[in-house]
Amino acid sequence: MSSTLNEYVCQDCGCLLLHNNQNTLESMKDVHKQLCVVTRQKSMAAQAVSATPKQAASVQKPSVTTSIATAPSPPAVAAQPAAPSLAAGASSGSSGSGDNTTFSLTGTGTDYSKVDGPIDQNFKSKRQVTGTFKDIKVWGPIDPPGQLGIWGTEVCVDFDICVADGACIEACPVNVYEWLDTPGHPASEKKPFMIREKDCIFCMACENVCPPQCVKIFQKK
Repeated sequence: MSSTLNEYVCQDCGCLLLHNNQNTLESMKDVHKQLCVVTRQKSMAAQAVSATPKQAASVQKPSVTTSIATAPSPPAVAAQPAAPSLAAGASSGSSGSGDNTTFSLTGTGTDYSKVDGPIDQNFKSKRQVTGTFKDIKVWGPIDPPGQLGIWGTEVCVDFDICVADGACIEACPVNVYEWLDTPGHPASEKKPFMIREKDCIFCMACENVCPPQCVKIFQKK
């Protein structure tokens, strides 16, 4: 017994599809419409035509922009001065909220060599606070720029041991430190300054990673 073939001819490419099951033929038609190259090209051409008005409108915009650009330019605004840095040479005796500085990092003390670690963990019972820098206590003796003492109350760094490897700055999760220029110091000409000492979370990361062991953290009681 012969079966009747159902057929479909693509109106775009002329391809002939045949099958004796009409439902199967419908499925074949759907697949062909998705894969037919001619159908896809016609669809892309139609999209390009519909987008033409938008492109034409965008072409007219440069003429407006050009006329505006030819207008006289406003006077240049003078650059604002940079915020003061924590570089060495802060004025001795300066004071103010959050900026209590009682000594300068510059001086004539150059007859000093690099000190080996670790930091003396009992320094608070052996030394005295001899000044402050940006509200951070400095434990003497100090004789800038060659001898800088131990800095900090909870976050403490022996600046005379520090070699500025940057491990503490990278390890700190709350950005307690930032670099402070200390030109003329025999160990290194910059130090990790605990400018945000009050933000310390006492994770001990900086103390644990310091190669010369110049950091000591004292957790508040």
